[in-house]
Amino acid sequence: MLRVALPNKGQLAEPARAMLAEAGYLNASVGHELVIQDPDNDAEFFFLRPKDIATYVGAGRLDIGITGRDMLLDSGADAEEILGLGFAGSTFRLAAPIGAATSIADLAGCRIATSYPVLLQQFLADNKITAEVIRLDGAVENAVRLGVADAVADVVATGTTIRKAGLEIIGDPLLVSDALLVRRRGASADSNVDTFVRRINSVMVARSYVLVDYDIKAEFLDQVCKITPGIESPTVSSLHDPAWAAVRAMVPRSEVHRVMDELYDLGARGILVTAIHACRL
Repeated sequence: MLRVALPNKGQLAEPARAMLAEAGYLNASVGHELVIQDPDNDAEFFFLRPKDIATYVGAGRLDIGITGRDMLLDSGADAEEILGLGFAGSTFRLAAPIGAATSIADLAGCRIATSYPVLLQQFLADNKITAEVIRLDGAVENAVRLGVADAVADVVATGTTIRKAGLEIIGDPLLVSDALLVRRRGASADSNVDTFVRRINSVMVARSYVLVDYDIKAEFLDQVCKITPGIESPTVSSLHDPAWAAVRAMVPRSEVHRVMDELYDLGARGILVTAIHACRL
């Protein structure tokens, strides 16, 4: 049986659950369970604190899990990234009261509060900055106002909470993070894990691509096939009128309108775009 760790809260939780539903898992779930059995897929899902997931997976207690890159690296667990999932993007940033510092080097000798002490200590060591790390659980934005720190290091999505606390971002990101699929480092091959990864990957592809169908005069086939090369090669079918052909190809969703314009300019007609709900490549 495949045992999977999923985040039970935070910005990772809902997108992770939605992705698994698109991949054919969690079809009978209600929404607030701690453990869900999925007998159709021979799988069991455990909803855990996002920061604990890498620890459980790294210890081999669970086969695979979804967490953030920041949480994976801060955990020190014997787990590794096997697939980036493309959601819940954030940055790990330093922040100080407005006007208190102009660069990260200005924070030398300061007390810096964070709930990611391993990440912060590693960054300080790499940059030869001496500072006191104040470890807190959860939100750290009020640490300066309450007098326990001179600056904070926190994971930031938009920066709104930082600004509301009277702080400003200092320097470049210490780390860029997003959601990851993680597995114990050196784990043996497992067909259930392989199937899970393949399904998740198919969801990501389906979200990123659309199918484009169109008719084109045969004399322009070489030109339009360069515009829509597809994954391996476009599908070209003959039509009743031998002067025309039908073409089908996968196109990146972000480029589809530009592609449609280029095809139309070359004489393509009947250009149709269809969403992809699932695929295997």
